[in-house]
Amino acid sequence: MKYRECCEYGKKLLAEAGIEEASLDARLLLEYVCDTAYEALFLYGDREVGEQEQALYEKLSAQRAKRIPLQHLTGEQAFMGLDFQVNKDVLIPRQDTETLVERVCGAVKPGMRILDMCTGSGCILISILHMVDGCTGVGADISAAALLIAEQNAKRLLNGHKAFFIESDMFARVDGSFDVIVSNPPYIRSGVIPELMPEVRDFEPLGALDGGADGLYYYRTLAEKAGEFLNPGGMLFLEIGYDQAAQVSGLLLDNGYTDIVIQKDYAGLDRVVCGRRSV
Repeated sequence: MKYRECCEYGKKLLAEAGIEEASLDARLLLEYVCDTAYEALFLYGDREVGEQEQALYEKLSAQRAKRIPLQHLTGEQAFMGLDFQVNKDVLIPRQDTETLVERVCGAVKPGMRILDMCTGSGCILISILHMVDGCTGVGADISAAALLIAEQNAKRLLNGHKAFFIESDMFARVDGSFDVIVSNPPYIRSGVIPELMPEVRDFEPLGALDGGADGLYYYRTLAEKAGEFLNPGGMLFLEIGYDQAAQVSGLLLDNGYTDIVIQKDYAGLDRVVCGRRSV
């Protein structure tokens, strides 16, 4: 089968399975299997695909048709210009979260110490440390399996020992103080999870999604406890769901934070709430 024919085969299979971005996913899977770039479809569409490559492509396309996330099949996801390793143990980095990273990077200065709570793949902390020189950070997560991925990503993407990771149920095993605490905690309401896309509902870790009955369970802990680990004047940055800005801002206000700001993402939705620990 020729390269272009393989892509059409995958596109048809995925479209019949109800995959919204069937054409894109079919092409990305083919590029992954054949180790080719975007332009290959246009420049080398008549190239014959080897039997082993074709067999692997058909296998992966069938798995994607079962709604297994594309990133679980390729093992990686681009985020902030970096390629992060991902698997079923970590939340797949989303473009929405880049708004959080950009906001933090605008406030962080060289020499600062950063805590990334609920670090998952480590994409937030590693991206910040990659973009801002002279900082160090700690990533905390309750999942030992997630931390293995975060450590692998840090080793691959960062030069030197700028990131350290600890297994901790929120702040239980966190030591020291920080200039910045950042978190993208689980914030989906428990009752909404059955309504999510199959790729998310069935294949991403529930513990990285479920924010309790009202979606605010982890924000309460963050608002109440983060100040104990922030230096005077330190900043707390939180990713939020599009409809949680008022509630999360209220939690920060109730716990003594000042200079509270709500940041929208590129889709115009509320995405980040940040506040400063009072001196």
